[in-house]
Amino acid sequence: MVSTRNSDVSIEEIRITGYVQPIILRSYQPASDSAAFPVVLYFHGGAFTGGSLDDAGITAMTVACRTRAWVVSVGYSLAPQFPFPVAPEDGYRALKWAVSGTGSHRVASRLVGIAGHDAGGNLATCVAAIARDRGEVTISAQVLIAPLLDPSMTRMGSESGIVEAKDMSELARCYRAYLPSPTQHFHPYAAPLDSRRLHGLQPALIVTAMQDRLRREAEKYAIALINAGVSTQVIDQADASHDELASHPAVLADVISFLKKHLHAPTVVKRP
Repeated sequence: MVSTRNSDVSIEEIRITGYVQPIILRSYQPASDSAAFPVVLYFHGGAFTGGSLDDAGITAMTVACRTRAWVVSVGYSLAPQFPFPVAPEDGYRALKWAVSGTGSHRVASRLVGIAGHDAGGNLATCVAAIARDRGEVTISAQVLIAPLLDPSMTRMGSESGIVEAKDMSELARCYRAYLPSPTQHFHPYAAPLDSRRLHGLQPALIVTAMQDRLRREAEKYAIALINAGVSTQVIDQADASHDELASHPAVLADVISFLKKHLHAPTVVKRP
């Protein structure tokens, strides 16, 4: 365990047991007044094969400070060495560890959000589905920032004005590394856009980059969630790329507003 302090947020790295190997969590805990904090689990991007806890630092720190929530950033196992289902199972173990209130962390175990960028957006909504199905943890909100939702890569935008924000051939290679078996490309915990079991998921905020080809699959997922009865909000950000989205100030403001709405109990005003 490694601990540091930045402003009024305590940062520490914690090793826990993952699905097939130990994984590292980076904890961002605001200064406590002894109250229990809501929990936000965060997954970095990197197309399932790259990325790190450092990539999530700005987002995790900002959410912890401004939401007054305990943010747990997950260093999940990466493909191709650890293909599906290792990453979402790592995420679920991190979720259970966080809500258990292990160690000095006082948590409001029924006020839990889950969020991620790029591949992390895929993992966030897939771990939310796992939690729904296993019934051990209650999640209140999910935030998906430029999520990767369609391993078939057949629902991307093709308008002439859309920028090639990601190398599509490289993304296809990453999907093959993460999902080496063709049947995995349609598994509900790997391909949210093909899932037929979206009912009972948590209210969702989906943020996309307006000039990103992958925006279309996120919008289709939002429609599928709404049709399944899931309260869903979609925001298209005009002045950020796919990779910039998670640390964009306007996006972070929207994420924080959404999490505050769903993770903090309303103030009760006593009438005279």
